[in-house]
Amino acid sequence: MTHHTNPAQKLTRAELVARLVRAGELEVSGEDQAEADTYFNQENFRFHGPDGFESDYAGLTAYFASIRAAFDDRKITRGIIVAEGTTIACQPCSEGTFAAVSTKPPAVSLLRTGAREVMDLINICRFDNDGRLIEEFVRTDYRSLLRQLGAQGQ
Repeated sequence: MTHHTNPAQKLTRAELVARLVRAGELEVSGEDQAEADTYFNQENFRFHGPDGFESDYAGLTAYFASIRAAFDDRKITRGIIVAEGTTIACQPCSEGTFAAVSTKPPAVSLLRTGAREVMDLINICRFDNDGRLIEEFVRTDYRSLLRQLGAQGQ
């Protein structure tokens, strides 16, 4: 049994999963933006986020920079990962300490709390035939996140 499901696809599922995991680690940590850039089809990348938030690669990079500025010791772990052809769905969990204000969409402006927060996500990512991320759909449990950050309400 081969790992390829599309004759035009150059990378195996395992290679695509490894690329997705590394790209996520780099975007969350900000440790090597030049390397992170290699995992994306920067010209054609589209991000589809919660509440209709849409962005290109530059916008996604700016969003992650604002998250890094707002949260100390941020890290990401992967839960369930399902791969089919050039599409990968995963259940990442991101956590960190809320240390500053973040105002980039889709985040809201809140006063820092110093609280530890855990954010559960569902991502569906599509790769081009060169193994670069070209499209990402994200759903976030914002209700839980806002509760952890001290927002009042039901």
